[in-house]
Amino acid sequence: QVQLVESGGGLVQAGGSLRLSCAASGRTPNSYAMGWFRQAPGKEREFVAAISWSGGSTYYADSVKGRFTISRDNAKNTVYLQMSSLKPEDTAVYYCAARYRVVLSTTPKEFNYWGQGTQVTVSS
Repeated sequence: QVQLVESGGGLVQAGGSLRLSCAASGRTPNSYAMGWFRQAPGKEREFVAAISWSGGSTYYADSVKGRFTISRDNAKNTVYLQMSSLKPEDTAVYYCAARYRVVLSTTPKEFNYWGQGTQVTVSS
């Protein structure tokens, strides 16, 4: 079993920054791609960003492109989401996810493990 634990969420003013972390533990696979998703109240879970096992490939939702950066440190089994120029519409619970593939994906059903989520609230 793989455990994913997110941290770094909180309350921030519009225009501010936050960095989310997601630490993987347990029986982590030899190689796995990671992703970040978010879910706002009353809305479906949506893709935010993804990164391949090597970190050489990344992909972002149009709504966060240029403002968010995903990265990973495989030695620490940790993936990060640096969020800048935050907007009130970025308010949501943010989830990290892992999949048993080296290549990235933007589809929730293609991920095998999920964290419990961390709340990000952006005030106007």
